[in-house]
Order: sequence, then structure tokens, then C-alpha cells
Amino acid sequence: MNAKKGLDALGDVRGKRVFCRVDFNVPIKDGAVRDDTRIAASLPTLRWLAERGARTVLCSHLGRPKGKSNAAYSMRPVAERLAALLGRPVAFVADCVGPEAEAAAAALPDGGFLLLENLRFHAGEEANDAEFSRALSRLGDVYVNDAFGSAHRAHASTAGVPARIKPAVAGFLMEAELRHLGSLLRDPASPFLAILGGAKVSDKIDLVQNLLPRVDGFLIGGAMAYTFLRAEGVGVGRSLVEEDKIELARELLARTRAAGKKVLLPFDHVVAVAGSEENARVTPGAEIAPEDAAMDIGPKTAEFFVGEIEAARTILWNGPLGRFEVEAFARGSRAVADALARSGAASIVGGGDTAAAVKAFGVAERMTHVSTGGGASLEFLSGLALPGVEALDDAA
Repeated sequence: MNAKKGLDALGDVRGKRVFCRVDFNVPIKDGAVRDDTRIAASLPTLRWLAERGARTVLCSHLGRPKGKSNAAYSMRPVAERLAALLGRPVAFVADCVGPEAEAAAAALPDGGFLLLENLRFHAGEEANDAEFSRALSRLGDVYVNDAFGSAHRAHASTAGVPARIKPAVAGFLMEAELRHLGSLLRDPASPFLAILGGAKVSDKIDLVQNLLPRVDGFLIGGAMAYTFLRAEGVGVGRSLVEEDKIELARELLARTRAAGKKVLLPFDHVVAVAGSEENARVTPGAEIAPEDAAMDIGPKTAEFFVGEIEAARTILWNGPLGRFEVEAFARGSRAVADALARSGAASIVGGGDTAAAVKAFGVAERMTHVSTGGGASLEFLSGLALPGVEALDDAA
């Protein structure tokens, strides 16, 4: 992927309307933002624009309102939280296109901010509709994308608008994501270790294949490990298994080992009957009793994984290794998170649940980089083109 132009390529932005796509898809409860991590991640870009007198028009989606206005998915609480974080007013308009939005954008002062209503209140956003893209484009003179978490979608705000507004550049958050994730594909320091968890083997096929020439080994945990263990002939009880992916798992294991790369699977487990933490116990070995389901890697496996982490110089972690939200099943993920935090290696954490895990364990600030994009980071590392990145102007 070509390098992309950054904010400096905008030139003098004083008095210009900057149409800025951000990722403010945050949890809201009782009319208030419950986790402002994604909002806070955009602040360096927004402050840079304000300090230079830009008139910044912000847009984002929130939830899945299915192309219709729905008060439960309004961006109004986000505008209030953003204003508190910025320490300056943030205007809000109850639509993202049309005369009211255009008038609000025109009325912005130098250094001012306007947040548009939820893009997905219009079906044209997800359809990348040409007319909807044109309507959004009337709100800006230049374009900035700082929403890496939405870059894997060819939507109007991520692909249609930057085709119409130039220059189209990356914000600081987008640049950081591309730099850190890109380093794993360009020149990672060896030993390079990939820790893969989560539920589905099918979600990680392209990732494994794209990383195979680059990594020295894989540590596999989470629910997806039990499809691999079943492929190896190990009894996994009632653990989650993708039955239709067992043969694929067997092929991936064979291909990885044939390439001379280590593949380490759990050899003990924290299991429970019916997923109840009251019934949690540790297996003596890799076999799981027919009535039990695995909920976490076991302590011996965790100790072995930690040893591998301590020897690595580059580490990617994508997918938790158990049900980390439940204390009885969090120990494996916590051990790995703590080991990454003290390892001294370049540690890149994939988005989504893995980012939530390192935050819950209090070690997010000690990672080299925690990605804000779950699906986007997975697709990027799998070697797939991201439409929201491809739409930005190439650097010289």
C-alpha cells in the first residue's frame, strides 16, 4: 500500500471547511457516552486543526440504525462529550446533509467545530450513493480521514467524498495505525510472534496466510483453538468448534509447520459445565471431558506462552484467549497482557475485544500500539485493500 499524505499536505487551512471523518461509534446509555476512548483518540488531529483556524465539520456513524432516523443512535451526546474533552464548544446539527447542515457549516468560526448527525440515518452512506456523497461534499473544502476503524468499508463518507474533495489526507490517528500495522508487514524484528484468539478460524484464514512468510511462530488460544485441537484429534468436549472448518484448520496447521514455523496450541484449559464460573476447573492435560467446555487457556499453557513472549522482539496480539470479561476465565488473557506490557518488544494489539482486554487489565498504555480498528486492522494485516485508505492522496 502506498504511503498517504498527512495533515501537512493541507497547507493553510485558516478559514477553510475541513470535512473530517472520525470514528465516534461509541457506547451510549441513558443519553450519555459510556466509553470515550475513540473520541479521545481523535483529539490530536482536532486540536491541530483548531490551532490553525480550520472550520472543522465532523461526521461519523453510530450503531446500526439501518438507514432511518432513530433517537437511540443520535450523535448529540457525542457532541456534548467531545466539547467537554476539547474544552470548547461543538455545534450540532440534526442532519448530516441538506440546507440546515450546509448553513451550520457555513456559520462556523475559524477554529470551530460542527458535528453532523449520524451518517447511517441515510441509506446512502453504506451504499456509497453518488448523490449522498455529493451532498456531503458540499460541506467541506478539504478532506481528512481519521477513522481507521471504518476504513475497510467503501461508504460515502470514506470513499465517495474523498473522490470529490481534494486534497484528501490522513489524520494523525490514521497515520499512526498505518505506520504501526504496516511495520508488521514490512520489516518486523525477529523473533516475530503472532498471538491469535477469538472465536472463529474462518476470521483468521487470510491473516495466517499473509503473516506466514513474516512470523516465527503462532500462539493460538480462544475458542478458535478448539477447532484446531479437534483437527489434531484431541477431545474438546462441548467447547466451541467450527465443524465445517476442521479440515481447513488441519491444512493450515500442516502448511504452517511445513514452512518451519512454530504453532503452539493450549495443552491445558480452564473448563466449566454450561459456562458457569462456579463450575470452573483446570484440566490436567489437553483432553477435555465430554460434558465440559473450555473457557480459557490453562495455567501451564499461559506460563509457556509467557516464556515465548519474553523471547520475542515483535508481537501481534489479535483476539482474547478466553472469556476475559469473567474473572474466573480471564487469567490466561491477563497473563499474556502483563507479559506483553513488560516484554520490551514492539507490541501491537489488534482492535475490538483485544483492545478492550488490555484496557480492562490496565496495561493499554504500556503497549507500543493499540489499534482502534477491529475489522479494519484484521483486513489490513490480512493483506486486503482498505477502501478508506485507498481513497486518500498518495504521498510523493
